[in-house]
Amino acid sequence: MKEAIFGAGCFWGVESKFRTVKGVIDTEVGYTGGATANPTYKDVCTDKTGHAEVVKVTYDPSIVSYEELLEFFWDIHNPTTPNRQGWDVGTQYRSAVFYLDEEQRLAAKKLKDTIDKSGKYKKPIVTEIVHAKEFYRAEEYHQRYHEKNKRSSCTF
Repeated sequence: MKEAIFGAGCFWGVESKFRTVKGVIDTEVGYTGGATANPTYKDVCTDKTGHAEVVKVTYDPSIVSYEELLEFFWDIHNPTTPNRQGWDVGTQYRSAVFYLDEEQRLAAKKLKDTIDKSGKYKKPIVTEIVHAKEFYRAEEYHQRYHEKNKRSSCTF
C-alpha cells in the first residue's frame, strides 16, 4: 500500500469523492502544511496556523496509480482559485498536492504542467506542490463525515 495527501477544499467532500475510486483502500481527513503542532479544527479555521484541510489516501498501486489519483484530484475541484473552493474561503481550502517523495513531486509537477498547457482551464492552475509536513488527523467527527451524516455538503 502507498499513501498520497491532497488538499482540494473542504475535506468532507474531498474524502467522500476519493472513497469512490477503485483501489483506494482507506482515507483519513486532517491538517498539514502549517506551523502549528496538533491543531484543532477551530485552530485551522482561524486561518493563522498555515494548515490546509487535507485527505490522506491509502491506495493499492496495483489497482490505481498515483498519476490516476492526481488526475482525479484535479478533476474534483477548481484548481485555479487560490484559497477558495465554492463558498469556502481561506488558506485551509487551498489546492495542494503534499508529496511524500521525489517520485510524487515529479509526477504532480508533470501533470500540472500538462493540464495547464492543455487549455482545460481559462486561468492558470494555482495548486501548490509542496513536501508534506507532519499530518495531523482531524477530530473523529470529521472522519467519513458524509457517510456518518447521510448527506452531502461541501460540493464543488
